Amino acid sequence: MTAARPHVIQAIAELEALFGPVGEASIRKEVPYLHPHYQAMIKASPFAVLATCGAEGLDASPRGDPAGFVEVRDEHTLLLPERRGNNRVDSLRNIVADPRVALLFLVPGVGETLRVNGRATISVEPALLERFAMNGQLPKCVLVIAVETVLFQCARAIVRSNLWQPVPPDAPRPVPTPGEMLEALTQASIDGANYDRDLPERQRTTLY
Repeated sequence: MTAARPHVIQAIAELEALFGPVGEASIRKEVPYLHPHYQAMIKASPFAVLATCGAEGLDASPRGDPAGFVEVRDEHTLLLPERRGNNRVDSLRNIVADPRVALLFLVPGVGETLRVNGRATISVEPALLERFAMNGQLPKCVLVIAVETVLFQCARAIVRSNLWQPVPPDAPRPVPTPGEMLEALTQASIDGANYDRDLPERQRTTLY
C-alpha cells in the first residue's frame, strides 16, 4: 500500500500479513502427481472448468460429460476430449499460444473440489479420438495434459453457495434466457423467442 493508494494491496508481504500463515494441511495436500484419491475425484466428476491463457487474454470455460469423461492415463497425464460446440475454440486458441492450463473438477453432492495445473497439447491422433467416441461421434480433438500440481480445495465455497441444494421444479428461472440475452445484445437482429424455441432440439441433435 502507498500514500496514493492506501487501501490497495500491492506486495506479497502485505497479502501474507492480511491472511496469515498457511496451514500445514493446505501445503501438504498439493502434490506433483495424481494420487489415487485425486484420481477417484476425477473419475467421479461429470463437470470441470478449464482455464487457459494466451495472447488474446484469459479464458475459463465449462467441460462436461458422464462422470469420468476426463481419463487418467497415468499419475502424470490426463486426457480431455473436446466435443463440438460453438466453434469459438477460445481455450484451444490459447493452448496453441501458451500450453499452461488449469482444471477445476466438481463432483455433485461433494463439497471438496479438485484443482489440477499442467500443460496441454492438442491431439487429433485417430486412435485417441476413437477412444472417446460418444453416440457414434468422435471428439474434435483430445487435450493431453501433463500434470504439474494437484490439490483438493476445501468445501467452504460450496457450503457458502449452497450449490448442491435441490432447486424446486417449479422455481422460476432466475436469469434471462439465452434468446433474451442474444436479442438484447444484437439489438434484436436475433429473434430471441425463435432462438429459445429451437434451442432444446438443436442442443439434443448436436450434443456430440
